[in-house]
Amino acid sequence: MRVFMTGATGFIGSAIVKELLKAGHHPIGLARTEAAAQKLVAAGVEVHRGELEDLESIKSGAAKADAVIHTGFIHDFANFKKSCELDRKVIEALGEVVKGPIVVASGTALIARGTVTTERDQPLVNADVLPRVATEEAVAAVVAGGGNASLVRLTPTVHGDGDQGFIPIVINAAKTGGAAFYIGEGQSRWPAVHRDDAARLFVLAVEQSTPGAIYHAVAEEGITTKELAGVMAKQLNIPLKSISAEEAAAAMGFFGMMWSMDQPSSGKLTQEKLGWQPKEMGLIQDMELNYFK
Repeated sequence: MRVFMTGATGFIGSAIVKELLKAGHHPIGLARTEAAAQKLVAAGVEVHRGELEDLESIKSGAAKADAVIHTGFIHDFANFKKSCELDRKVIEALGEVVKGPIVVASGTALIARGTVTTERDQPLVNADVLPRVATEEAVAAVVAGGGNASLVRLTPTVHGDGDQGFIPIVINAAKTGGAAFYIGEGQSRWPAVHRDDAARLFVLAVEQSTPGAIYHAVAEEGITTKELAGVMAKQLNIPLKSISAEEAAAAMGFFGMMWSMDQPSSGKLTQEKLGWQPKEMGLIQDMELNYFK
């Protein structure tokens, strides 16, 4: 298939590109800058110039393809609601021109309940309360209109070489504060997946497309924040300590709030339906080997 990709040069998107090429597909990558275009060319990817804010460029790129993988998102936390509503518009635009599969990245954190969540769970609130839910609302709207859209929910930690997400942010906060910290008793659980395993799942989701399907890119259901902080303390040779949620928010803002969330999740139904089997190293091993060099 010809697969139009947003976020093709990103941490997860670049891994998806490799898997698409390996499976014999033809990726077409959205590129906002010349640097991004050059990266895509070097990876053997057809370039489509445009950006998420330009919906006409999104439509014209998607019109070239048989399918779409949408992982692009503007991570502007100062204007978070605006970014989320733009994502809604991008998904709506894709649904207008693509008759084949549209696979959209979402997150398991949106359905966090403090118990192990599954692919059957839906967000407890709407986008007015939690703006990022706009993504899932938009996918549901495309399906309701007869489109073939589906979701891949990513864990809050997608780890691997080049990770600049939550774990590096917590590590940097530990370095700055002189202690590796967890909140309360440190029993909040975080699911995790290696980016290469997640990339394989996106390709399977495109190849075995089902309108309205929800898949979970979850390899590990829940690792406690105390365990993760313990790895940081050992590797950095700093103390391990408990702090309050208020202290975490003061130290890391939004990310401190995330660190306090108990959000275990399962990918069992996804594995059964698509035959997806995570095979890369787990988060703790990856941290020990690669995150403190």
